[in-house]
Amino acid sequence: MIYVMVNLMRYLKPVVTACSLSAIFLQPSVVFSQQGALVDEDVPALLLQLRDAEPGQAETIAERVRRAWSLSGSASADYLLRRGRKAMELGDAATAVEHFTALVDHAPGFAQGWAERARAYFALDLYGPAVGDLEQALALNPDHFESIMGLAVILDSMGRNADAYEAYLQVKAIHPHQPGLTEALTRLEPLVRGSEL
Repeated sequence: MIYVMVNLMRYLKPVVTACSLSAIFLQPSVVFSQQGALVDEDVPALLLQLRDAEPGQAETIAERVRRAWSLSGSASADYLLRRGRKAMELGDAATAVEHFTALVDHAPGFAQGWAERARAYFALDLYGPAVGDLEQALALNPDHFESIMGLAVILDSMGRNADAYEAYLQVKAIHPHQPGLTEALTRLEPLVRGSEL
């Protein structure tokens, strides 16, 4: 499924010109301090818990996953991540792109760096580069539910109902209580199921 999405994103790069992703990309990221961060989180176990969680527990588990994904293992990369996030908090997406670009250059295997730069690119109305970075984040971390959600919203805004529905289902398989997910699936299901008849 992710392979299909990644290939689809290659098609979308030149196509995406205007879409309403502010709900995904312009939300401030949670800034985590390194003090008290659990570096020994078992992310696969957390993802299983997230999949099976009750609605009231899901966000707490999702935050633990995000915190684990935000730890690169490199003090320099973590510093660049914090600087980029701080720039985004201050509304300076151009500076954030600079920090996140330094981050992905320094740690190209760190999926969160690509996901964060996608958010900054989106804030600058640079949708093609945002999609490219989401594609890279998913190539590195196919379970990155926020990146899948971002791609789903892009597909949805382009009227690619079946592809968007499939992407939303991928998010549901990982994080069934992702904000906005149920509404999107409910809205698209009759359109997709109706076209299959």
